[in-house]
Order: sequence, then structure tokens, then C-alpha cells
Amino acid sequence: MPIPESELIINRDGSVYHLNLLPDHISETIITVGDPERVPLISQHFDSIETQIHKREFVTHVGYYKGKRLTVISTGMGTDNIDILLNELDALVNIDFITREARPLEERITLRIVRVGTSGALQADIPVGSHLVTEHAVGLDSLMQFYPLVETGLEIEVATGIQHSLDLSYRPYCVRGTDLLREQLGQGMVVGNTLTCPGFYGPQGRVLRLDLRQSDLISRFQNFRHQSAEGEFRLTNFEMETAGYYALGRMLGHEVVSLNAIVANRATGEFATNAEATVNDLIMKTLDRI
Repeated sequence: MPIPESELIINRDGSVYHLNLLPDHISETIITVGDPERVPLISQHFDSIETQIHKREFVTHVGYYKGKRLTVISTGMGTDNIDILLNELDALVNIDFITREARPLEERITLRIVRVGTSGALQADIPVGSHLVTEHAVGLDSLMQFYPLVETGLEIEVATGIQHSLDLSYRPYCVRGTDLLREQLGQGMVVGNTLTCPGFYGPQGRVLRLDLRQSDLISRFQNFRHQSAEGEFRLTNFEMETAGYYALGRMLGHEVVSLNAIVANRATGEFATNAEATVNDLIMKTLDRI
């Protein structure tokens, strides 16, 4: 069945609606960043750049690094933008824009998506300036209330435990990322479980002029533990996108990993004196390992 024009919106030039990209514009390995200004920080290391496209917060550079074709895309902040990004990237490779039909299962293309972002540590033993690769991501946002995400027993247990610990009226979601990418790109990094929050201030326990409904929110994050046959599960860091990546990646059949530059520690009250250097080190590590 062809997908209606109202569901898959294609621009007059044949590009997908928000990203403004054509199927030939992207490679099968994609690096994503939140900040549009971080895209040229990565592409400046390319041997050559073949495409540069900018629409809204989505900035895309495509080029070659040591002979490998790579795409870098900025997403902006929040899992609502990740919903747009993952669905439209998947459409570019797995939907025929002429017939508007999804490609047969045996012809589906699997993308390798690597998030390179900043994050704040929740535990005192994760130092500012370190790099963390996410094993599990827990989403406090509502995105998965609208999709049929299938979670494992451990994932459901963790999500239910966090719901009770935070006294939430809904169950968060928990998703493990791609093991192969994590092992390939995360060598020597802290392996952690990332909490994805639907905001930067209240949802991450920051108080400016508004009080929190739970004044001890940060300590609840820090003290959460879940024991299983796989060992102790704790929350190591938080940001605003990773859970959306992992959940949509699983459902769409793409390999996804989140790499985090730790630029703050909420347990110790530290913020990196040179956050840019931590991010740049992570960028070079990622490029060389890809």
C-alpha cells in the first residue's frame, strides 16, 4: 500500500520534509550531534565534503574521512526531534519515494547511527572530562506512549522500579543499545546507563525560580538501584535524547550507540573548565574508530 502524501511528506525537489535530504545524500554510517555548530567541528576533519544542507536545526554535511563516506547531522535537543530524525532517515533508505511503498524486508537497509553528545554525570565516581558509552537508556519522556516498543524482562523491571522510585504516574521505558557498536566505539570508555529527561531544568533537578515537585529528585536518580542476574543497575548520567535513539533504532532495525562527553557532575557540583576539549577528544576518537 502506498503511504499517503500526508504521512510521508516529500518536498518539491524530492527531499524528505524536515531534513531536506534526498536518498543519495546520506551514507550508511551517520554521526549525529545536538548542536548545529558542532557539525562543522566534525566535518572540518573530512578529506572532502560533497554535500552541505541546512534546514531548521537540521544541518547535514556529507563527506569522506580516511576514505570512508560519512554523514554528520545536527538534531537540536529532545526526543521529539529524534522522532523526526530517525523516521525520516529510515524513510530515505527503506521507502521508495516514487511508489511510496516500503521496501521488502529482505531489501531493508540498516543504518549505523552514532550519537556524539554532552552529558552530566549523576555519580561522584564518573569524572568530568571522561567519555561514557551508553549501555541502557531510560526515557522519562512520553515518546514511547505512541509506539509498540517491545522491552525485555530486565528493561521492564528497571523501568517499573524507576517509576516507583520517582513516584511517576506513568512507566518510563528502558532500552539497551547495540552491543556491536558499543564494543567497537566504546573501548576504554565508562560504560553507563543514561537517563533521558524531557527538559533541562526541572526534569534534571535544576532550580532557578521554580521549585520542584520533588525536592530530592537528584538524590532519587543517584540512589536508584536494581539487582538482577546481570548485576547492579544504576543510573550514571543524564541528557535529553539517547532513549529516543535506542527505542526507535530497535523498532526500525538500525544499529545505534550513544557516546557522551561528561562535561558536568551533579554529585560533586563540577562543570568542565574546558568542555570543548572533552568534546573534541570524543569527536576524534569516534572518527578514528569508525
